[in-house]
Amino acid sequence: MSISLRFGPADVRTLENKKVFDGYFGVQKLTIQHRSFAGDWSAPVTREVFERGDAVGVLPYDPETDSLILIEQFRAGSLRDSCSPWMLELIAGIVEPGESDETVARREAEEEAGCEFGELVPIASYYPSAGACSEHVRLFCGRVLNAAVGEIRGVAEEGEDILVHRISREDVLDILARDELNNGHTLVAMQWFALHGERLRDAWLSGSTAL
Repeated sequence: MSISLRFGPADVRTLENKKVFDGYFGVQKLTIQHRSFAGDWSAPVTREVFERGDAVGVLPYDPETDSLILIEQFRAGSLRDSCSPWMLELIAGIVEPGESDETVARREAEEEAGCEFGELVPIASYYPSAGACSEHVRLFCGRVLNAAVGEIRGVAEEGEDILVHRISREDVLDILARDELNNGHTLVAMQWFALHGERLRDAWLSGSTAL
């Protein structure tokens, strides 16, 4: 069964759009009206929207060793975490103007993990927090050709300090089952991999490009 959404872009009126913060990220203050399910227009609503650009993430998988490459780094937004503000993550980066998703995936893989890919397979695309943020994320799984396992990577000018891990598929799925992956893009990618990893490995080892 499929469900068609009731409304689209034409059912929103932007009454005011004002930039209220412009730093490393930006914040827009919007006043809008939108169609209501009752058939009329809503009263004007004001919302602040966090603008951080779109992002691409890639889960590196090596079918030969049946292992994944994950990175560990500090995240300021998780300072409140009672366990640790360091996170185990897939590779990800912000899309610059004019860049393709594949370009971002391959650039960030080299910078963050000394990682080179063969094929890239789409996983999912989504808005991680559309109630407050305009960011759209596109995720891929990449076939690992090599990686700087055990090395410290990242772009020093961007304050990156990244440790590169190789973890077996069995161990990563155990980490997932224990609820120890605590960031959205890695969770989404790993849930996909839990469903499709075995078929993906069979396909790549047999020389096929299709799941």
